[in-house]
Amino acid sequence: MRLQEPVSTPAHSARCGHAAELARELQASRRDTLATFDAYARALRDLAVPYRAELNPPLWELGHVGWFQEHWIARNPQRHRGAGADPDAPRRAGVRADGDALYDAGRVAHAARWSLPLPDAARTRADLEVQLARTLDLLLQSPQTDPALYFFRLALLHEDMHHEAALYMAQSLAVPIDDPRWQPAPAAASGGEIAVGAATFVLGAAAAGFCFDNELRPHPVPLGETLIDARVLRWAEFLPFVDDGGYRDPRWWTPQGRAWLSQSGATAPRYLRRIDGGWQQRRYGVWVDLDEALPAVHLTLFEAQAWCAWAGRRLPTEAEWERAAVGDQPFAWGQVWEWTASAFAPYPGFTPHPYRDYSAPWFGTRTVLRGGSFMTQPRMRHPCYRNFFEPHRNDVPAGLRSCAR
Repeated sequence: MRLQEPVSTPAHSARCGHAAELARELQASRRDTLATFDAYARALRDLAVPYRAELNPPLWELGHVGWFQEHWIARNPQRHRGAGADPDAPRRAGVRADGDALYDAGRVAHAARWSLPLPDAARTRADLEVQLARTLDLLLQSPQTDPALYFFRLALLHEDMHHEAALYMAQSLAVPIDDPRWQPAPAAASGGEIAVGAATFVLGAAAAGFCFDNELRPHPVPLGETLIDARVLRWAEFLPFVDDGGYRDPRWWTPQGRAWLSQSGATAPRYLRRIDGGWQQRRYGVWVDLDEALPAVHLTLFEAQAWCAWAGRRLPTEAEWERAAVGDQPFAWGQVWEWTASAFAPYPGFTPHPYRDYSAPWFGTRTVLRGGSFMTQPRMRHPCYRNFFEPHRNDVPAGLRSCAR
């Protein structure tokens, strides 16, 4: 059983749109990339950021999105072959002769990015302008087939991913972000549960339009009946766990969770503080009184699991989540990334796409999150999209919904 997901969404346009739609979206994505970079330039002297595993230098991030687009489109002699292209085919010259040595994430170690001789902001912007102009010219000349448009769609969604990363880096670094599109919104006070009967569900995306390699191929998954929350967990439901001493009670934590607690010293979720008997939340550098109707966010997998244990609930598997998301009952998603109970693993018949670094290196080391967040571009929110992070990450705008045990 699989119900058809709607076709009138920004995600469908990004994955199935042709030249005119893609040209508009590529330009819109670039405007957002540059606007958020400008926020960094205003807030950070010399665009300097401390070295941390969850950060990247903003200048490197900016150059990387342009390099990636050029690498897979203008420089790629096999771009018309789409997912069947040889990733190692010799590349044409790029706008910057040393671009591969500076911006290829597969070759440039994370720690090395702080000491690279990166072009300054003005030159990087100029490179991006030339690269995007070449991309748009080639897009208008391209056959309007899924293989020929594959890398244009990939480059669009890749830039959107990096824009979201720039936003949660801004949250980490206290960089002010004023655009109302990237602010959290309250969740419904009452959501209730969705009753889902036992059935065999077809998990995964069909091959029409664009798909990431880890979304393929559709395969049957038997699922038992359950009750799943119709909306994500709010602070109103999470904070009683904190007030009940949940962060001090080892009963609720897995062994890995207890190790994280010991190492991190956490006594509450990241970006929250208790003051004058209430709670405040740091939002892009500004402390504000916490609205408990907002979704609980910036939680690790360990915190999500601990809340579930305390509440007598459990996390859904990604198959349970996807089944509810494409079902015919009200299921609100897209406000925070949602931790699932599923390890990030290949679907049966997995075949890597040319961007080899995207999925395969991370199988078995990450946990799947589903949905999208208030920092996510709407075109990225697709019911089959599988996000994946290490369980200790709480810089990511992630929360949860739960199922009955």
